[in-house]
Amino acid sequence: QVQVVESGGGLVQVGGSLRLSCAASGRTFSSYTMGWFRQAPGKQRELVAAIGRSGIMTYYADSVKGRFAISRDGAGNTVYLQMNSLKPEDTAVYYCNKDRRYYSDYLPWGQGTQVTVSS
Repeated sequence: QVQVVESGGGLVQVGGSLRLSCAASGRTFSSYTMGWFRQAPGKQRELVAAIGRSGIMTYYADSVKGRFAISRDGAGNTVYLQMNSLKPEDTAVYYCNKDRRYYSDYLPWGQGTQVTVSS
């Protein structure tokens, strides 16, 4: 079973940037379309970006389009989320997992990484 470990979050000012990483342990992500999700306090977890197995197909939620960029390494062990022009509404815990639109279940959820954008 693949385990996911997210990292790279932190406290940043409005307009700043962060790069999140999602590492696989146990097995690789290479056979999965992967997504980055976020959950703000009191809100449901939402998909913000996804990337296909080959890295060619990408998806972005309207709220992050043009500011975030998802990528993955060729070995299939790491998925990244480059976040630019951050806004206070981007504040959330960020998680990575399989893009549920294509699969019947999720991998076990990691601990996530906290992103806080201060105004």
